[in-house]
Amino acid sequence: MTCEQLAVTYASDEYFEGVEVDDNLRTQLKFESSKKSTGVSYLLWFFLGGFGAHRFYLGRIPSGVAQLLLCLLGWLPLFIGWAVLGIWWLVDAFLIPQIIEQENGKLIERLERGGHYSY
Repeated sequence: MTCEQLAVTYASDEYFEGVEVDDNLRTQLKFESSKKSTGVSYLLWFFLGGFGAHRFYLGRIPSGVAQLLLCLLGWLPLFIGWAVLGIWWLVDAFLIPQIIEQENGKLIERLERGGHYSY
């Protein structure tokens, strides 16, 4: 069992039912099971970045849709859309760490407020 699978198992509320658990530990386990991964982000960027898969994974849905549309329709205006997408793809390589930091920061804030989290 990987660390992430273990964290998901121990972060579920059903696992702790009837057991006294420190709220900080529960919050930390929920964070570990829900945080965005740099490795996954870069794999998606490298192999499926033209389709915007890394942006969908990182919660940037509107820009992911824009990249997907550029990929599918970029050939129409003399392939200019694909050139723009290629530049955007390269720039994203440098933006991914910052986006992950922002998304994980938002997750921490939601967990501290007692809000819901998503995988």
